[in-house]
Amino acid sequence: MSRRTLAVIPKHPMLRRTLYGLLLAAPLLPGGLACGGEDEGRPICTPNPSLLSGGPLELEADGSLPSTPSCRTCPGHPDYLPLRGCSASSMASGGAELICEYDSCLGGDGRRPEGLRQAVRGDAGGVLGALFSQAAWLEAASVPAFLRLADELKAHGAPEALVRAARRCAGDEVRHTRAMQALAQRHGATMPEVDLPPFEPRSLEEMLLENAVEGCVRETFGAFIAGWQGRTARDPEVRSTLRAIARDEVRHAELAWAVDAWARQHSSAAQRERLHQARRDALRALGEEVDGHHPPAPLIHDAGLPSREQAQALFQGLSALAA
Repeated sequence: MSRRTLAVIPKHPMLRRTLYGLLLAAPLLPGGLACGGEDEGRPICTPNPSLLSGGPLELEADGSLPSTPSCRTCPGHPDYLPLRGCSASSMASGGAELICEYDSCLGGDGRRPEGLRQAVRGDAGGVLGALFSQAAWLEAASVPAFLRLADELKAHGAPEALVRAARRCAGDEVRHTRAMQALAQRHGATMPEVDLPPFEPRSLEEMLLENAVEGCVRETFGAFIAGWQGRTARDPEVRSTLRAIARDEVRHAELAWAVDAWARQHSSAAQRERLHQARRDALRALGEEVDGHHPPAPLIHDAGLPSREQAQALFQGLSALAA
């Protein structure tokens, strides 16, 4: 890829300084390689989100599903997995139900597209296979997410450079999917199918709210995690694969922040505050996941996942950048 092509995505100096500073400090961070593991009664990583019911919900006055239900009634997960979020779902008998989504493992999160359905598990292949198959699934789901972003940016009059960058990110994610599939297959795991309903048209603000959450927060943190894995994984193939992916993911995060900067020039004060609040809410939810992050030893040793304490240090760097 030429320098001219790479230059299409604006650099984000503070993001890069934060990430490189954290990675250079890696040997000094607490936690080491002895944290986590099944022998401590902690959960191992699951390859897909886990769903539980949070109970019935009242429909809106017009009979529609609540768009932003509260997650307060979500139960604690029996395997102590952290709560990722919740949504309203129609019940076959009528009415609505709160669906609570739990997740574990802080592997590459990708840009989750709206409506992504829980995957049907393939062959897990142990904890390493489960981690890599989940990562491949998320990378595959990011492809349509970036293509949609490109189409919406074009439709809303964004600079052509951002549109081209989003399309190029989709191509990156195709390569990432193949790379993570290869690691999963090496450990006897298969990637679940991506189940995604057709996208519906949405407003500029809806697109930007998703970008604030999935891009400025989760994708940026995913770049931090991939960078860490590319530095610390003992498995040389994992280390090499994640180092290459991390370089791309930094640019993907920079695209998210460039979209956010463009949006602020075309948004009202109230809209900018809603975007800021969405970032704060996403940071709070991610912080809860980090606090519940207890990877088993093979994922720290061979896959290079950070321990809980190391992940908290990475999260603090993200918080200073995104708050």
